[in-house]
Amino acid sequence: MTTAPQLAGQIVVVLGGSAGMGLETARRARAEGAEVILTGRDPERLGHAAQEVGALSTAVFDVTDPAALGRFFDSLPGPFDHLLLTGPGPYYAPLTDLERERALADLATHLWLPIAVTQHAIGRVRAGGTLLFIGGTGGRRRGAGMSLISAATAAGPALVANLALEAAPIRVNLIAAGFVDTPLSATLLGDGLEQRREQLRATLPIGRVVGPADVAALAVHLMVNTALTGATYDIDGGQQLVP
Repeated sequence: MTTAPQLAGQIVVVLGGSAGMGLETARRARAEGAEVILTGRDPERLGHAAQEVGALSTAVFDVTDPAALGRFFDSLPGPFDHLLLTGPGPYYAPLTDLERERALADLATHLWLPIAVTQHAIGRVRAGGTLLFIGGTGGRRRGAGMSLISAATAAGPALVANLALEAAPIRVNLIAAGFVDTPLSATLLGDGLEQRREQLRATLPIGRVVGPADVAALAVHLMVNTALTGATYDIDGGQQLVP
């Protein structure tokens, strides 16, 4: 028995779609029949990604640049159905080392950017479509260096719930990921990447490391299921359950 593509005839925008969770979501959306628009900061990497998935179009810019973000939305030829916003990793630093400018930039990325994207999306997303933002679960733990990311992590679900009310009938949801084995994770961990993978394989209830395909499957489900809005969906392989 075959199933018809679940996103046939729809357009998915992926802000940060040249690698990792964004690119994998684009692949999954294409497999479900959607056209995809990809953005990224690295033109070469974005070009390779666009060619691989057969993107409808691409745009090279930094989503944290308000003017560039506005120009991107203004350049879209018509309405779209779904949008996924990925983002850079969090800023970890002990209290004595927190730098004001970096902290404000991090808060802008994790809190203001979803607001700005939602503002631009109103009037451009078809009714029943969704905005998906990627957050994390790591900030729910307490410890040295966690002050900033803990605050942003706690604010995310409240922000998304309110955006869902104000942007309706556009749906707005948050994907809260634990460790995901992406190129960004490899960059952050460097030589410690394989050790981290082994630790997670040994301790996570699922017995394996969460990958970009897992996040992409959740993202597409949230696009397809039109009853879901204003909620936060954890995807961490049970990482929060481990002492």
